[in-house]
Amino acid sequence: MQMGRFNNPVLEKEFKLRFRTGKSFLGLLFYLASIAIVVTGTVTIQFLSSNYGYLRPAESRSIFYFLSLLQLVLVLFMTPGLTAGAVSGEREKQTLNILLTTTQSSFSIIIGKLIASVSYMLVLLFSSLPFYSFVFLYGGISPGQLLSVFFLYLVNVLAIGGLGVMFSTLIRKTVVSMITTYGVMLFLSLGTAILAAITTALGNAMNSGASFHPVPYAFTALNPFACMLSILEPSALETMGIQFFHLYVPLWIPFILVYSGIFVLTLFVAVKRLRPKMKS
Repeated sequence: MQMGRFNNPVLEKEFKLRFRTGKSFLGLLFYLASIAIVVTGTVTIQFLSSNYGYLRPAESRSIFYFLSLLQLVLVLFMTPGLTAGAVSGEREKQTLNILLTTTQSSFSIIIGKLIASVSYMLVLLFSSLPFYSFVFLYGGISPGQLLSVFFLYLVNVLAIGGLGVMFSTLIRKTVVSMITTYGVMLFLSLGTAILAAITTALGNAMNSGASFHPVPYAFTALNPFACMLSILEPSALETMGIQFFHLYVPLWIPFILVYSGIFVLTLFVAVKRLRPKMKS
């Protein structure tokens, strides 16, 4: 079978460099060890404090919520570090010009760098599935919630990874690119929550009497933690849904649409700016 058209030398090289070093496996070991300590420690505490001698579904669900939010924090803070030096690192090592003289298109270079950078984060996430299944055995969690949580992880990894690769292409220094990526990530995760709280308070102070305030909803829909909460506890944020013909749109729908748009836009900008002086 001819697979030459699907080959990406940049991706193959990045995979070899990233997964043939002992640091990657040590990082995976420490990551899983940390998750194991958190899960087993939390389960042990629940067992010792329970009067029933077993883990009830509500307690299992709380552990699942805590583990999901913990992994989301790790995704948000680890992905910029993995992607913000994808292109600027080549520039600092003075190997980018050599890479650009090859027959590889700008898209294949950028997509190869992006996939290789986020693949390690995806390995970390999917390697933690046994711990989720351990909590899943005690009940209180639906398979749909588990799949939705991991799909949310994937959307965040791709969107933030796209931002990291884009800033790595636009900015020459890896440190500045990383700081910029972290700044955008902090705005999306923390700044949107603050703005949603401020605009909600302003709306309540105005006593407008409106059942739906679009500005707080827009900021909340951009927040990954709010989206996670809407998946784990749909009733917690159901009042934030937009009412169209008596139908409520949950937060995760605009979240996925916006973050998918961020991924596509950042990928487009990175491809265009990789060779800015060359005509297509």
